[in-house]
Amino acid sequence: MAIKYQFNKTSLNDLNKQLKVRTRALPTLKNKESALRAEVKRAKDKAEELQVKLSEQMKTYDNMVALWSEFTSDLIVIRDVTMTVVKVAGVRIPIMGEVLFDEKPYNLFSAPFWYADGLHILKELSVIGIESEFYIAKMRILDGARKKTTQKVNLYEKVQIPGYKEAIRKIKRFMEDEENLSKAAQKIVKQRQSKEETS
Repeated sequence: MAIKYQFNKTSLNDLNKQLKVRTRALPTLKNKESALRAEVKRAKDKAEELQVKLSEQMKTYDNMVALWSEFTSDLIVIRDVTMTVVKVAGVRIPIMGEVLFDEKPYNLFSAPFWYADGLHILKELSVIGIESEFYIAKMRILDGARKKTTQKVNLYEKVQIPGYKEAIRKIKRFMEDEENLSKAAQKIVKQRQSKEETS
């Protein structure tokens, strides 16, 4: 990215302001980047932990596989999942609230005795699975924000700040050279005038 500037004081002042803004913003951006990186890791670890918990819970019910064929699948349905939105390092993140289920009534006398436990098991597994998905979504959102922040940090640190410093240096040199030429020209004029006055 080429920084556009002119060889005058106005341009020099503008570049100094831009440099100051970026220099001040850089530490904040770096802190945001490291906070996002930590949150991404936390969300990833929690999602993996929930996935492991879900698969372990499923294994504990492997001995009930034959019974599940008796289970009527439309007895329980997820009606809604409530959520709130929280800002983490300036990024809006969904946080899971409550999972709401709709249960159809069933006849306690004609249905198998384990239906009540089966409904409880399904609710438990569903909540773990949904919570895991929330953490995966949180991880993706935070990772996207982290990547953008990293790009901005790199842009400021490796391109813009050095570019502004270089442009400021060039303008200062130009203005110093112009001032030196002006002084030299004034000396020459004074010397000519003094020679003419003496002659």
